[in-house]
Amino acid sequence: MNPVDYLRISLIDRCNFRCLYCMPEGAELDYILKQQLLTNEELLTLIQEVFIPVGFTRFRLTGGEPLLRPGVVELVKKIAHLPQTQDLAMTTNGFLLAPIAQKLYDAGLRRINISLDSLDPDTFEKIIGNQGRKRWQQVWDGIQAAYNIGFDPLKLNVVVIPGVNDHEVLDLAALTIDKIWHVRFIEFMPIGNGDLFGDRGWVSSTDLRDRIRQRWGLTESQVRGNGPADVFQIPGAKGTLGFISQMSECFCDRCNRVRLSADGWLRPCLLNETGQIDLKSSLRAGCSTTQLQSQVRELLAIKSEINFKQRDSGTVGTYTRTMSQIGG
Repeated sequence: MNPVDYLRISLIDRCNFRCLYCMPEGAELDYILKQQLLTNEELLTLIQEVFIPVGFTRFRLTGGEPLLRPGVVELVKKIAHLPQTQDLAMTTNGFLLAPIAQKLYDAGLRRINISLDSLDPDTFEKIIGNQGRKRWQQVWDGIQAAYNIGFDPLKLNVVVIPGVNDHEVLDLAALTIDKIWHVRFIEFMPIGNGDLFGDRGWVSSTDLRDRIRQRWGLTESQVRGNGPADVFQIPGAKGTLGFISQMSECFCDRCNRVRLSADGWLRPCLLNETGQIDLKSSLRAGCSTTQLQSQVRELLAIKSEINFKQRDSGTVGTYTRTMSQIGG
């Protein structure tokens, strides 16, 4: 396996969208109470005194929706200015981004991923589970603001849903032709949503690449990211196309990340619930950061076995947390 040096940090489990692939429709979610969330001080302690000493240098802030976290700009600034931080990124739905984008950039954030599952406002509203509130334009404004400010790379995440937005694949891919935008097509993962699309399943990356190749041609890109995406490029395009194929292909051997939930659980594998450790409770119980380092090192030592064993879930029955509760 690759060295594990990349920590995805969920700042909050709440979101102002209710995307079908992230939160099961009609389900009542038990949101984390404020006092159960890691405080900014606890999070910074874990980053500085636990994760950095065991080798982590790359961090991504996620949610829920991370821009709902109070004081997010100051938190970005503190993490970005740690001398050991080699890379800091954020994944957001973009709805609250436009007014705060410049502040985030000034605080030290340079890389941002924005979810954009459709270019059609009506399809977009259907996917995000809105209740009569039009939100596509505000997300588009956030994307434009991030681009104009200079976030680089600016990535657009697309979860491809059969029969819902898969007919837009070519239109979404075309966004990379004239602008330095990087579109990432993500296979739908049935985490906490096993029956969501029934027998329609998911669209494979191979199928998507074939569609794009037939329209424009497709070449492997020289640009590589920090993650598991296979990166391609339409000939002559300014941006790139990435394909994250966690359902059709196993990339466990390339995995370089673990996930920290908003309430302090460290999860070694997205598709497997085995081996999680509760860092927040240990920290609040008075465990030394040296002891917590040892726990994290032990987890990293068995991560490869966790990744490959029962990769489809590592659970009995269903996942205990949905994607929104794990952290995107």
